[in-house]
Amino acid sequence: MKLTAQLTYGLIACILLVSAPHAEHLPIWVSAECGALLLWRAYLARSGKALPPRWLLLGITVLSVLAIAFSFRSLFGREVGVTLLILLSTLKLLELKAVRDATIVVYLSCFIIITNFFYSQSIPTALFMLVTLLVILASWVHLQTGGLAFKSRLRIGGVLLLQAIPLSLILFVLFPRVQGPLWGLPQDAYASSGLSDSMSPGTMSKLSLSDAVAFRVTFDTAAPSRDRMYWRGPVLWDFDGTTWKRGRNATTRTGILEDTGMPLSYTVTLEPHNKRWLFALDMPDKLSIKYRLTPDFQLLSEKPLNARTRYRADSFLNYRANPDEPSQQLQRALTLPRGLNPQAQQLADNWRKQHPHDDAAIVREVLRHFNQGGFEYTLEPPLLGMNGIDEFLFQSKQGFCEHYAGSFVYLLRAAGVPARVVTGYQGGDYNDLGDYYILRQSDAHAWAEVWLGERGWIRYDPTAAIAPARIESGLSAAVSNPAALPFMARNPPPWIRALRFNWDALANQWNQWVLGYDTETQFAFLTRLGMEDISWKNMALNMLAGIFTLVGIFTLLMLRRLVVRQTDPVQAVWLKLCRKLEKSGLPRLAHEGPQDYASRIGTAHPALSEHMDDLAARYIGLRYQSQHDEGALQAFKHAVAAFKL
Repeated sequence: MKLTAQLTYGLIACILLVSAPHAEHLPIWVSAECGALLLWRAYLARSGKALPPRWLLLGITVLSVLAIAFSFRSLFGREVGVTLLILLSTLKLLELKAVRDATIVVYLSCFIIITNFFYSQSIPTALFMLVTLLVILASWVHLQTGGLAFKSRLRIGGVLLLQAIPLSLILFVLFPRVQGPLWGLPQDAYASSGLSDSMSPGTMSKLSLSDAVAFRVTFDTAAPSRDRMYWRGPVLWDFDGTTWKRGRNATTRTGILEDTGMPLSYTVTLEPHNKRWLFALDMPDKLSIKYRLTPDFQLLSEKPLNARTRYRADSFLNYRANPDEPSQQLQRALTLPRGLNPQAQQLADNWRKQHPHDDAAIVREVLRHFNQGGFEYTLEPPLLGMNGIDEFLFQSKQGFCEHYAGSFVYLLRAAGVPARVVTGYQGGDYNDLGDYYILRQSDAHAWAEVWLGERGWIRYDPTAAIAPARIESGLSAAVSNPAALPFMARNPPPWIRALRFNWDALANQWNQWVLGYDTETQFAFLTRLGMEDISWKNMALNMLAGIFTLVGIFTLLMLRRLVVRQTDPVQAVWLKLCRKLEKSGLPRLAHEGPQDYASRIGTAHPALSEHMDDLAARYIGLRYQSQHDEGALQAFKHAVAAFKL
């Protein structure tokens, strides 16, 4: 088959569609080079000029590979592999000479489709890839059949896709689930997002500008009020003057909760963040998956969470946490860097002198200082220097939750009160359509815990003393300039909010039943379908049986189309006339042609003779013409419709 310009345009469209979503992940120069190469190939196809010589293509390829190696400092890994695949596929179009080359481009396009799911597995991505696959199939049909019109190629491609859906469903439901990532090369196979194990000025405020979902929560019973929704994450102990870090616990003893009330049960669907920490309401009790509870009540997974994870959790909202905390841990909760923030040190010393034996009173003094000291809660605090705590407390007085939590703990430690910083998320938006809460990165928060002897570790949130609306109503109600927040965090109009929640509910179902269809979900679903003995052998047998059944059905349908002839439109009108006459007791005999039939009816009913001869003549004239006259056919239809006995 000759490679026409039309086929070339189709192949260019295939490479363009599968590569376009990668533009935000590729270096700018790679996207520019691929765009220029595609335009060059389209120009050559339109003008009919010769393809570039092989030595020129080889030179472009070598220089491009060297540039990629320089840009990524490697030729291995996900990013490099995808970039090389897209660039080399684009270059392949410039040596498109035979059917074999075109077939390779089609196969490469199908493979590049998969790489788009490394970055996004959302519904829009799946729909776009489905449309892209339709274009690829249309190009493949063109390659096989030649001169079909574009609409006909799309129709055939669509039929192929529709036929593949039942087969894909059988494979999806019954094929054994594979645990772990699809791309098992270096660390760049995973994206890192969300909270880290350190906190410095600007950490939380930057994270609050992200609208990405952190996790979703469904409660078994009534949910607690928003001001009690503190989702515990990394606990930070060590401070170097600028940054708070987790450090290493001074004890291996698991945290102990006393005087607890009734546990609250709920289910968390956690988005992947490439870290080990899990999130649960303060204070966590137990989870349904394997985990480790640290001495400071932080939940850790056995390995980094590189896939969406769902687990049930129990938490206590009323408790006493570690009232007999080991002394080495308490010493950690008092440690501060020397020689920094003398004003804060002096203020804390004054409070200690006023309350020499009352740590709770010092906590109240710090909260009163924040509440009455003219502080402002803002997303855009000024930069701080070496003595950042002093500059914040006595000069700028503008900060976000990390400033208040960090300085709160610093003042307490300086006054001799054990304290630590806790990071996580606070609040959540309720989606009544799906009956679950959505926690976004913009809900990231930092608060403090103070050890008060027999009362154990007590949660205090200094942000509530500055901006109580942040805890009760959300971030947009607390900041003075909500325009800097993500759109959905600014309290948009109700109809937009409802639309967003509807979409999120759909996305949640997609996550649960498609992306979250793991081994556990598969076994539970197959059990509900009636499969009693679920093993890999039975699943494989059922899968093969389903595939063979579908193939058999499709085969019978195709064979039926080969043996059943379609009725000619002229003949269909004549048969309609015959059925009318048959109902009146004048059936057509099997051997009778139209003229003989009309003559017999005319003999039996002379009044119908002229009309029947006219209808028979029209039928013969239309039936045996090489091409149908649409006007005559319509007139024949009207005549038959008007015919009455």
